[in-house]
Amino acid sequence: MKKLRILKDFMKGNLFKYFAAVIFSGIAVVFSILSPMVISFTVDSVIGDEPMDLPAWLMKLVSDFGGRDALRGNIWVLGLLFVFLTLMTGVFQYIKNRWFAVSTENATKNIRDALYDHLQHMEYYEHVRSQTGDLTQRCTADVETVRKFMANQVTQVGEILFTVAVTLVVMVRLNVELTLYSLCVVPFIFLASVIFFTKVKKTFLEVEEADSELHATLQENLTGVRVVRAFGRQEYEIEKFNGKNEKYRDKIRELNELMAWYWSMSDLLCMAQAMLVLFISVSWAANGRITLGTVILFITYIRNLIWPIRQLGRVISDMGQALVAFGRIVEILEKPAEPKFTQGLTPEIKGHIVFENVSFRYPDGTNPIRDISFEVKPGQTVGILGPTGCGKSSLVHLLVRLFDYQEGSIKIDGYELKDIDKKWLRSHIGIVLQEPFLFSKTVLENIKLAKPDATMTEVEHAARIAAIHDTIMSFEKGYKTLVGERGVTLSGGQVQRVAIARTVLKEHPILIFDDSLSAVDMETDIMIRRALKERAKGVTTFIISHRINTLAEADFIVVMDKGRIVQMGTHEELIRQEGLYSRIWAIQSALGEGLEVNGNE
Repeated sequence: MKKLRILKDFMKGNLFKYFAAVIFSGIAVVFSILSPMVISFTVDSVIGDEPMDLPAWLMKLVSDFGGRDALRGNIWVLGLLFVFLTLMTGVFQYIKNRWFAVSTENATKNIRDALYDHLQHMEYYEHVRSQTGDLTQRCTADVETVRKFMANQVTQVGEILFTVAVTLVVMVRLNVELTLYSLCVVPFIFLASVIFFTKVKKTFLEVEEADSELHATLQENLTGVRVVRAFGRQEYEIEKFNGKNEKYRDKIRELNELMAWYWSMSDLLCMAQAMLVLFISVSWAANGRITLGTVILFITYIRNLIWPIRQLGRVISDMGQALVAFGRIVEILEKPAEPKFTQGLTPEIKGHIVFENVSFRYPDGTNPIRDISFEVKPGQTVGILGPTGCGKSSLVHLLVRLFDYQEGSIKIDGYELKDIDKKWLRSHIGIVLQEPFLFSKTVLENIKLAKPDATMTEVEHAARIAAIHDTIMSFEKGYKTLVGERGVTLSGGQVQRVAIARTVLKEHPILIFDDSLSAVDMETDIMIRRALKERAKGVTTFIISHRINTLAEADFIVVMDKGRIVQMGTHEELIRQEGLYSRIWAIQSALGEGLEVNGNE
């Protein structure tokens, strides 16, 4: 019922056309059933001498026309009537198909829009633990499966039920005994359809899951193609894809075997039924029990009776697939979204930040942040150092509310972080992520993403701060150079610098650099830090890095380990203390990286 309510919401504004199409489908069925009656009437009561068994209003029309003799002399009239009924069948079929197509395409668009909207607002953690290939398949292939079922199979259900009901009424009226003979295989076909549905639904789910794994493997390989090439892992990736492909093939084969079993058995039953009716009706006609016209009607209507019931198996099969696909769509829509606070605070943000006993746990129970407390005054630069996995990125992710802390308090300029409107908050915080992402657009479009109305002068100034302007100008098309998917045509350092330019293009009171200088050389690192220091005067800045020389000029440095703060102070203070910071500094100094502190390079 819940899924039906969701589907009804997607059909909002299109239900009238959809149900009108169902009615037109029924009218088309009526005209298709009337057409054979014209042939039967012509054979029995116009060419033959059987009494005319027609409704009173039709008998009056025949009498006014001149009776049986007039019809025999103008038999083309009956031919014209047959053509008219066939034409009307086609007209209503066309209207039905058009209206079904329009209503279902609109509903499908609503589904895609709802999915995309939900993905935009889905909790960040759900994106982290979901496979991109699987999400893509649910938004494309699964939606298309639902669309096909709504546009085609649902209409067939209505046609099948209406056709069988009307055909049965007509057949019973003609000959009850022969009608019973015509129905003898129906229970067996129905039973086979039920068994088929119970088995095929489970198989469809397994096929969808195998297909998702195949898509995810392909997407992951294409995204990480540089890593695959760099480590010569092509053969391994081919074997991995081959394994997923074999699993998908086996599930498809299992599905095809089920379908082959059902269709072959139902074909055999339907053909046996048709042969039985043909044999009995011809025998009875030869003995004078029924007329030749009745034989023609029963031979025609047996298809209207048996084949639709057989087709019900296909509809049930497609329904199983559609139910699985729609269930996977609903799974996405039911994933938790970021809470929307319509009355969230929109204070003036200057950059005074206070962490007080902050702890954070992921939904899976992992605890990357434990009892964190420190204060950052407006305009200060904070360095964050620590081993991989100690919680550095998680800490700054809390500031932009990619995650929400469970314990403690984070205040910005005196306001609790959770009370501030997310969109407002994020518009005041510029962040360069640890793995910066570039869209498959030009360099200019990627930089202007932060400020679409920025002038070219502003863009170039931001690029100079990020030490990427000269590199861009060396490209054949300069700022109009097209960046490959995920920035694949640029080096790692160039991607990071374009991302930095994008962030600093817009003035933010708070800037976060999440290990975003790791892929640039030392000289470029120094150039960027100098430019940022000049550009970011009065801006609260967080810099996460594994390089001590990148952090040395910070107002103070937070050293983290296993989710906790283990040291905190200036560079000079920390190198004189026993602890993690001095050990890292000693190692990096021994490797010859050197330190450039306070401009004394």
